[in-house]
Amino acid sequence: MPTPAWSQQFNTESIRQLKAEGPLAAIDPEWAWGGSTGKGVRVAVVDSGIEFDHPAVAGSVAGGVVVQWDTSAEFNVRIEPEEKPIDVAGHGTACAGIIHAIAPDAELFSVRVLGENMGGRVMQFAAGVDWATDEGMHAANLSLSTSKQEYYALLHDLADNAYFHNMVLVSAVNNIPAPSYPSLYSSVVSVAAHAGHDPFEYFYNPNPPVEFGAPGIDVRVAWNNGQYLTSTGNSFAAPHITGIVALIRAKHPELTPFQVKTVLLACAANMRRG
Repeated sequence: MPTPAWSQQFNTESIRQLKAEGPLAAIDPEWAWGGSTGKGVRVAVVDSGIEFDHPAVAGSVAGGVVVQWDTSAEFNVRIEPEEKPIDVAGHGTACAGIIHAIAPDAELFSVRVLGENMGGRVMQFAAGVDWATDEGMHAANLSLSTSKQEYYALLHDLADNAYFHNMVLVSAVNNIPAPSYPSLYSSVVSVAAHAGHDPFEYFYNPNPPVEFGAPGIDVRVAWNNGQYLTSTGNSFAAPHITGIVALIRAKHPELTPFQVKTVLLACAANMRRG
């Protein structure tokens, strides 16, 4: 028998009762992010860059960096500031546009670790995440991953470091059914695509390691040179959750990443339905 869609799944009866009558009962979207615009929250988009003057980001890009591969530098990476970021592929702008549409007053920071062909080295990716942590970002969108086992420990340490420095990492899972990092780590919020176009309707997955499903199928996204296109992928599901995280963190700045994940659970569409 095929597994039902996430929208129809629920965990055990105990979690139903927890939501209906327990401490999660009072947590709903109105409490979590009602009236929030993301003001005061800083979000890193670790990707191919952000086209800073694209209409879809409307002046929300506050700056960024380029993480270059340089064998003469420490750890083989060199980080340079980029006051007016560019996007060399379009992918990062797509993610940034989704976040901005949900949290219009959040400040976005471009962390360019990918090249024109969407390729990049894991050490660039790692350095980008490390930079975002050191800069005190409140959240980071990671619509990229690696399946190389040799980087498991390195990325795990970086994800844990971000977690303990109060930054919420939101990671897309691989588009192919294979293990990918950092999406498998419990310290990140892992996201895959589901059908639907309501940016605030997402689902909790009771069968981890993927935790949440958000819109990512046939979504209209921003792209390079002021353009837009319709695309599909887990890459575009993750920034929907990142945008909601920005709203939650703006309204409830006292919450830790663990508590933010609990709020996401309580507000998932299939947690709120009988």
